[in-house]
Amino acid sequence: MTRILTGIQPSGTLHIGNYFGAIRPLVDMQSRGQVFAILVDLHALTTVRDGETLRRYSVDAAVDFLACGLDPDRCIFFRQSDVPEHAELMWILSCVTPVGLLERAHAYKDKVARGLPASAGLFTYPVLQAADILLYDADVVPVGKDQKQHLEIARDVVVKMNEAYGEVLKLPEPEISEDVATIPGLDGQKMSKSYGNTIDLFMPEKALRKRVMGIVTDSTPLEAPKDPEGSTVVELYRLFAGPAEVDAMRESFRAGGVGYGHFKQQLFEAIWEHFAPMRARREQILSDPGYVEDVLRSGAERAREIASGTMARVRRAVGLR
Repeated sequence: MTRILTGIQPSGTLHIGNYFGAIRPLVDMQSRGQVFAILVDLHALTTVRDGETLRRYSVDAAVDFLACGLDPDRCIFFRQSDVPEHAELMWILSCVTPVGLLERAHAYKDKVARGLPASAGLFTYPVLQAADILLYDADVVPVGKDQKQHLEIARDVVVKMNEAYGEVLKLPEPEISEDVATIPGLDGQKMSKSYGNTIDLFMPEKALRKRVMGIVTDSTPLEAPKDPEGSTVVELYRLFAGPAEVDAMRESFRAGGVGYGHFKQQLFEAIWEHFAPMRARREQILSDPGYVEDVLRSGAERAREIASGTMARVRRAVGLR
């Protein structure tokens, strides 16, 4: 059975970029193979410096995953920190990973340029990410274009490890959805918590409308034709609306006589309607306080059964057993 692995960092409230880039594809993949869905809270330590906040983010992310259709009976869903083998494998991989490989990581350079502390954890983030993947002999790793380099680093680490110790680790393959590889945020950049330009998954109605109305547009007058190409409003709308509806919006852009506020209202209504069933499921999950912890605990037990087997193989290869 194909093993499919992905993770989401619980470093803030999940947004629609997370949904289309990771959650929905992961839900769809549950029928294709054995899915591993990891809340990578160790990664979140690079940005979250308050214990209570990180605990809340982790639980909230788990609730959102489950509300959006992740089925713990059809996948292995767990917190990264509940499986200590992740940290152990990271250290072993660090010992064969060239520093130059990490110095070329675009994500590290970008985050430091945007003000994140240049910590050793941030620098070695791709090695922990490699451990997350390799610990479960993953066949397929769904990634956005911005994360493709990290998977390439993981593949390079596999080569280095296997050159040193024999065929110890499996080479994973990326799977990139070109349609939703990069979701634009309010300012037109990639939607990211780091950029503060997100539309959260389960915002209250009033707050969601205000957020959508805050999407950056140009100063073209209401009566003038507008260019739909490259428009953040159009790009987001196509995620929620059918082809005919998107074509109609594009034509209205070109025709003129309609302001950006009208198009943003259409986008708001499409988002609100799309997530209605998931909001109901979320309320149901929250009504049972022990449910989420039970799911994560059970998932960690299943994950450790597999991780322990991988680590036995790795320890034997490197001489630790």
